[in-house]
Amino acid sequence: MRKSINTTIFCKKLRLQAGEKLLDVGCGWGGMMFYAAKQYGAKCVGYTLSKNQYDYVNEKIEREGWGDSVKIVLDDYRRISGVFDKFVSIGMFEHVGKKYYPEFFGMIKKALKPRGIGVLHTIGSQTGKAADPWIARYIFPGGFVPALGMVSDAMNGGGLVFYDIEDLRMHYAKTLDLWRNNLANNAIAVKKIVSRDLADSVRAENFYRMWQLYLNASAVSFKTAGNRLYQIVFTNGADNSLPLTRDYIYRF
Repeated sequence: MRKSINTTIFCKKLRLQAGEKLLDVGCGWGGMMFYAAKQYGAKCVGYTLSKNQYDYVNEKIEREGWGDSVKIVLDDYRRISGVFDKFVSIGMFEHVGKKYYPEFFGMIKKALKPRGIGVLHTIGSQTGKAADPWIARYIFPGGFVPALGMVSDAMNGGGLVFYDIEDLRMHYAKTLDLWRNNLANNAIAVKKIVSRDLADSVRAENFYRMWQLYLNASAVSFKTAGNRLYQIVFTNGADNSLPLTRDYIYRF
């Protein structure tokens, strides 16, 4: 239920309508696309660099008959083609790197139709920072957590217009607590799977402890406001017809 509500919020923020073309950059395992296609009748195209994700989504498209509504492309966002009504990127922007921000938002400007709506969901920080060396080595190589001003400067420089911004940091802190608890409650099963894949029980124990440490530290960083979680709604050029309040999002 929680997952469907979260995905519904994205669709509401996009003001998604049947038949619209949705571009999902960093589409992961396709959850956003399949939900948008099923519940809203959208035509979805996702981009990923993961072969595993690409194969999984294609298998699901074929198995469940989504060929007319969902497509996934194994390619870099800089080679996106086509024009779309709506744009979404969830948890991918942290991996773009700040020197590539102008190129990233330039891609959106080119791909999104005039006055089209986009939602950017990204972890942020107070000042903008590269990932901690330990996290960069073991969890998120090359990660960079932007300050909100970095995003706004690059977005505005690309001709995109802010519409609404929410900081959901305490929501994410609670999420991390749940993930940590789920990991602890399934410790034996997790270690067994990792031990099988790595053929090494010691490395499996280290893997488990590493992720416990990461989830605990991350939860603390959100609770103390060291990290943020931004959902930024924007348009390709100004659109004065959009709602003046958030009732359209949170009234169910």
